[in-house]
Amino acid sequence: MVVQVIANQIVEVARSWIGTPYHHQASLKGVGCDCLGLVRGVWREVTGEDHEKLPPYSPDWGEVRSRETLYEGAAKYLLEVDLTHPIRSERITRSQEGDVVLFRMKQNGIAKHCGFVAFKNGERTLIHAATSYPVSEVPFDFAWSLRLAYAFRLPGVEPKPQPVTSMAEA
Repeated sequence: MVVQVIANQIVEVARSWIGTPYHHQASLKGVGCDCLGLVRGVWREVTGEDHEKLPPYSPDWGEVRSRETLYEGAAKYLLEVDLTHPIRSERITRSQEGDVVLFRMKQNGIAKHCGFVAFKNGERTLIHAATSYPVSEVPFDFAWSLRLAYAFRLPGVEPKPQPVTSMAEA
């Protein structure tokens, strides 16, 4: 089932999770979640669907495996965004508000962290849950852009409506 949503609805729901404490493998708003639990919880709220139960995973799963498990899971349910760009740090511009982004936390490591792209005061931000920190919205700065590995869009997501800036566009 594909649910039509607007990108800013995803961001509004993701922001409603801000302050949720970090809890490994959890996905309950206000109670606890990890980065994947945040994405699963927002998906559940926006689409009304909850997909397959995840097998248990250890906090260090990204260090002990070489398979792109997070990417494979995202690709199963979401639409991959082409991040191809000749300048690595500019790949971020291919993602839009509401996209799910995956990061490599170690150079040449697998993607093992995820969150949502948002905008605040005209600046690109990242809504995510990180070990030992509650869900927060942080600047999507140069360091995050260098770690960016993949971006995905929920099926059925429409870009955020752009304001009409001139009568010629109306």
